[in-house]
Amino acid sequence: MAIEFNTIQKEGLSVQIANAIRNAILEGRLAGEERLPSEAELSERFGVSRSTVREALKRLAAQNLIRSERGSSGGAFVNRMTWDEAKANLVTTTRLLIGMNDIPFEDAIESRFALEMAALPMAALNRTEEQLEALESEIARQRNPETSDEDFCASDVSFHSVVADATDSPLLAFQLSSAFEAMQPLMNMLVYRLRDRQRIAEIHEAMLAALKAGDSDVASAQLESLSAYTRELAAQRRKPIGN
Repeated sequence: MAIEFNTIQKEGLSVQIANAIRNAILEGRLAGEERLPSEAELSERFGVSRSTVREALKRLAAQNLIRSERGSSGGAFVNRMTWDEAKANLVTTTRLLIGMNDIPFEDAIESRFALEMAALPMAALNRTEEQLEALESEIARQRNPETSDEDFCASDVSFHSVVADATDSPLLAFQLSSAFEAMQPLMNMLVYRLRDRQRIAEIHEAMLAALKAGDSDVASAQLESLSAYTRELAAQRRKPIGN
C-alpha cells in the first residue's frame, strides 16, 4: 500500500491522514476489501499518535470508505461500493447541486435529454426482448387512467432507466439511470399539472417501436419530441396567471 503524506499545512493531522488514505482508495492504490495497516503501523508511518490515526479512520468510516471488523483477523478494511450505493450517492449529489445552485430548469432539461440522446444508438443495437417487454409494461401503466400522478412519475423514470440498461454498458447505464432518477422527478414535480399524460405515453410508444426496429434515428427523433414538449411545459409554467 502506497500512501503519500505531506507535512502539516492548515488542516489537522487526522484530516490529512484521512485524505491521504482516501486518495489511495480513489486512485486504486488501495483495493476493495484490502486490509489497512494496523493503527500502530499507520502511527509509525505517518509519525503521529495512535489517537490521531484513530480519528482519521473514524472520518473514513463516516464516509463509508472503510469498515472495522473485530477478532484475530479483524482490522480496518476498504469497503467495496455497490452499484446501488454509488447510484444513491450520485442521485443525491445531483439533486443537491441543482437545488443549491439555482440551476435553470431549462439547463436541467437540456442535460437530461442530451445524455439519453447519446445512448440511444447503443440501446437500439443491444436491447433485449425482456427490456422491450419492460418498456411495454411501463407504457401500459402510463396509459392506465387509474395510475396516480406519483405512480406515473415513477413509471416515467423506470421507462428511461430501462432504456439506459438497454445500452448493455454497466458504467454508462449507471451514469444515465442516476441522472434520470435525479432530474426526472424534479421535472415531473414542476410540470405534472400541465402535461398531457397520453401524449407522453404516445411518445414513449413511438420510442419503443423504434427500439424494436433497431432504428436509433427514429428513437432520437421521438426523444427530441419529448424534450421539446418538456421545454414547452416549462415555458407554460413561467407564464403569469391569466395570460
